Amino acid sequence: MNLSQLALEIKESPTLALNEKARVLKEKGEAVIHLGAGEPKSKVPFDAILSSAARLNTAEIRYTPTEGIPELIKAVVRYTEQHYQKIVGPQNVIVASGAKQAFYNLMMTLLNPQDEVLLLAPYWVSYPEIIRMLHGKPVVVAPGERFQPRLDDISRAVTAKTKAIVVNSPNNPSGVVYPEDLIRGLVEFCEKKGLYLIMDDIYHKLVFDGKTAPSCYAFAKDHSDSSRLIVINGVSKMYAMTGFRIGWIVANTQIVKTCINVAAQNTSCPSVVTQAAAVGALNGDQSGVDALRLTLENNRNVMMNELNSFAGLKTTKPDGTFYCLPDFSAYDKDSGRLSKFLLEKALVVAVPGVEFGMEGHLRLSYCGTIKEIKEGVARIKWALDPKSPDEIFIGDRKTKRNW
Repeated sequence: MNLSQLALEIKESPTLALNEKARVLKEKGEAVIHLGAGEPKSKVPFDAILSSAARLNTAEIRYTPTEGIPELIKAVVRYTEQHYQKIVGPQNVIVASGAKQAFYNLMMTLLNPQDEVLLLAPYWVSYPEIIRMLHGKPVVVAPGERFQPRLDDISRAVTAKTKAIVVNSPNNPSGVVYPEDLIRGLVEFCEKKGLYLIMDDIYHKLVFDGKTAPSCYAFAKDHSDSSRLIVINGVSKMYAMTGFRIGWIVANTQIVKTCINVAAQNTSCPSVVTQAAAVGALNGDQSGVDALRLTLENNRNVMMNELNSFAGLKTTKPDGTFYCLPDFSAYDKDSGRLSKFLLEKALVVAVPGVEFGMEGHLRLSYCGTIKEIKEGVARIKWALDPKSPDEIFIGDRKTKRNW
């Protein structure tokens, strides 16, 4: 078939592919444990449901302004002031169908062919593919210890073609929060060089041990409406509203106006029902966010305890998010092969680290139940550790280890 070469070169999403394999196995009755998911188990906030239902009850489910309904724009403006201590106006906000769509629209707004975008490894899987889809060039900067980027390495990676640097902290997949000194240095460096600094803050409220994620705005010297600081956020993670698909961009007026033109010829507008739900979440009771954070912190501790008893495994304790990124290279340096083996042999879903720029690692999620975390790691240990019993029960089936 005569298909687009660009489309054919786009990689399949590894997380969605694993989700599908796990779904098929579960439908066959297999006892799959999903340690690859980035989806919290907690319920959607009641205020979001009420707000969404109220909109449905009007039976007026129509197009909205491309940038989002005024109530949601106001809620994002208020959220930005409250949580970032940054005053922005409605002209600085555009809503999108999820943070992924927000990133796509932003890249379409910013990039010319062959413009370079610096990605700090480990990076979220969709960044490089979206950049390539828009004829840009992703440039990966390797991390230092504990997955922490080094400003010197970032500086050396910048060329005359560099357009932007993308920062995801708290980080998916490592769970690491970048320190204040690094964020300050990046803000100062980008302002000096005239680069866009894009902060993917989708996990910024899910930080543990009494810590907070540093805000880029705290270190900015340029507070004008030509600032090149851009923040992406959304309701999916902190409110457990993954299925509502609402994210947003906060940026200067020119970027937002251009993003609106892009979106108008693309998705037109997000669903008014899900926008109403996001208004309810942002303006309603916030206790659910704290409850989710505390649950995840406890789950993180359980996951670390289980992994730390695993011989030959190198782990970095996450500061936030749902994820950790242990180094399994002592067992197999090919994370794709290892991930496939664990799904087939132990019925455990783990995402290969190569998709995040960290070969030899696996991304494990701890946003499930304690039982799933303990049993999932126990199965991985059984499948890989030569000292483990030859056979165990997985579900109601006795399985022989042959690693």
